[in-house]
Amino acid sequence: MPGGEAVLKWGVERRLEFIEFRLYWEGGVNRSDIIEAFDVSVPQASKDLTLYQERAPHNAVYDKSAKRYVASNEFQPCFLKPDAGQYLNQLRSVAEGILASSESWIAHSPPYAGPPVPARGVNNNTLRTVLAAIRQNQAVEVKYQSLSSDDPRWRWIAPHAIGFDGFRWHTRAFCEVDKSFKDFLLSRIIEARSVRPSVVSPEDDADWNELITLEVGPHPDLSESQKRIIALDYGMRGGRVQIQVRKALRYYALRRLGLDTPRDARRPQDQQIVLLREGVVDENHR
Repeated sequence: MPGGEAVLKWGVERRLEFIEFRLYWEGGVNRSDIIEAFDVSVPQASKDLTLYQERAPHNAVYDKSAKRYVASNEFQPCFLKPDAGQYLNQLRSVAEGILASSESWIAHSPPYAGPPVPARGVNNNTLRTVLAAIRQNQAVEVKYQSLSSDDPRWRWIAPHAIGFDGFRWHTRAFCEVDKSFKDFLLSRIIEARSVRPSVVSPEDDADWNELITLEVGPHPDLSESQKRIIALDYGMRGGRVQIQVRKALRYYALRRLGLDTPRDARRPQDQQIVLLREGVVDENHR
């Protein structure tokens, strides 16, 4: 927010951020956009636009033919920190039905397509029970279908976190059968019934609480030009980038990065990156 200005109420500031979002990403905004997004009155929407012009006088000009404010050549964000990653995630979330279009600030979505992601059948009651167990530090008895057995079996688990591997949702929990912390796919929990106080603490899950660093770089057999473009793709500096992940999720991270197979299993152009080093994150730098 420009210095020296009075502190704005949260609702007003959000609408000014919205105005700036539309100006930055879509080139313009009008009064009806604000009314539709925030369900405010016409006078309030007009007041918001006037306030925005007062706070950022060089950012928008009124286009009489289009009947909207458009971004000027001198536009500089004042209320919003534009983030390409956030925009693209919002675009993807709307396209895949994760986020309702009415909850998105994107008005004119560009054509979008992505690889299909199979829907995972997580039962509402199952998720609700697991979330309650996490909040209240409880163990819950679940009927779980593991691929290591032919039939589902009842077992007590003490969930303490929710995880996502890029395709499937799971809960991180202590298994009272195996006496260890494990990942349980929410879609494979067929039924949940009794609950009781947990006998373990989330702090006991060392692999979940420990962060490790995966340092990756371009495949050494790529050309120098190809290495430069891969470095740009991954935001590398000095030919490497560090990715932090919980130790419990290491396997999933390597699989998503294509690093779960030997380096020479695929062509360098397909492998693209390699694991250079990994180590434990220093507690003082978390």
